[in-house]
Amino acid sequence: MFSGKTPDSHTANRLTRSVARHQGTLVDLTVSNPTTVGLTTAPPDLEALRSPANAFYEPDPRGTALARRAVSGYYAGHGVEAAVERLVLTASSSEAYSWLFKVLCDPGDSVLVPAPSYPLLDALAELESVELARYRLPPEDGWAVHTGAIVECVDRLAASGKRVKAVVLVNPNNPTGSSVGEPELERLEETALCHGFALISDEVFLDYRFADRPGDVRIAAARDRALVFSLGGLSKAAALPQMKLGWILANGPAALLEEALERLEWVADSFLSVGTPVQNALASMIGGRHRAASEVRDRILENDRRLRAAFPAGGPVDVLPLRAGWTAVLRVPAVVPEEELAVSLVERHGVLVHPGYFFEFPHEAFLVLSLLPNPSLFEAGVERLRCGIGALGR
Repeated sequence: MFSGKTPDSHTANRLTRSVARHQGTLVDLTVSNPTTVGLTTAPPDLEALRSPANAFYEPDPRGTALARRAVSGYYAGHGVEAAVERLVLTASSSEAYSWLFKVLCDPGDSVLVPAPSYPLLDALAELESVELARYRLPPEDGWAVHTGAIVECVDRLAASGKRVKAVVLVNPNNPTGSSVGEPELERLEETALCHGFALISDEVFLDYRFADRPGDVRIAAARDRALVFSLGGLSKAAALPQMKLGWILANGPAALLEEALERLEWVADSFLSVGTPVQNALASMIGGRHRAASEVRDRILENDRRLRAAFPAGGPVDVLPLRAGWTAVLRVPAVVPEEELAVSLVERHGVLVHPGYFFEFPHEAFLVLSLLPNPSLFEAGVERLRCGIGALGR
């Protein structure tokens, strides 16, 4: 009776079962919801949400002109021209991915995604009958994107009769914080044109970059050599995930761009998912984002300092450089498998972190944690983590 796009049953893994047994006693170092970690930033402009204009519904599939002008202004603040005609509003980055998969892919087509990266796209791809393949980001080069790895994947899939229709760039990457370099993006554009695929650049952490290398690309859709889509949204830019508004900025050769936008508009018109109140309030929310983003950045940097003090350089635990995003990555001694370590940290030390295999790290052993928790809670959790890792092999 049911579609094969959804799982037959949901069986909790060992770590999830362990967390359920110890709920209420854990220090959760995976929490990444900015609305639940004690930030003091003022709430969104509720007066704007109460506007009398919200009583009227005049939908535009791409988003209201007023709201898209606000997003255009956001990009102008980053030094990039983003014409409202090239913007499409969505309810979230997940929805943006879903719409782009609908526009670009037929059932069975392939999309390349980086590894390591945040495990978001598997379910979305399955729901769209799209197959994911992963290209590796090499640790020896700071997890940078290399076009050669992408071409290798494209050629391998082509040899098995598969078509690659899109390549996803997570820029900056979550969780490694690495970014795409300008020379590499140029090569990727040429490859995309040659092989007939689009580039999807997930830039939700654009406002949380701490250590760019010279030549790192910030907004891929500032370029028009190939068909490219940059994704962003209020969830990260203004720390307002509850407002449910994201966007797609498209660019590319004129004919390809026009057709892509027409097809995106057709999909958007089928859903009309973005609410009128948040669109009317968007200019106010984007205008107030600097305070929120500044507080989030301060929290991230403060917790990063605490983490590095607990695990100083030269010790058995290596804290990867914080280059961008809300996440810290630790490389730990590979004494036990990551899942066993994560379960042990929950059951014996009362602290929850993500094992690296959740993010497709190429080998053991990595742990991934959020830098957003309240600092005093974060410090307590890191102390439990330090004790737990110190007990390895005992």
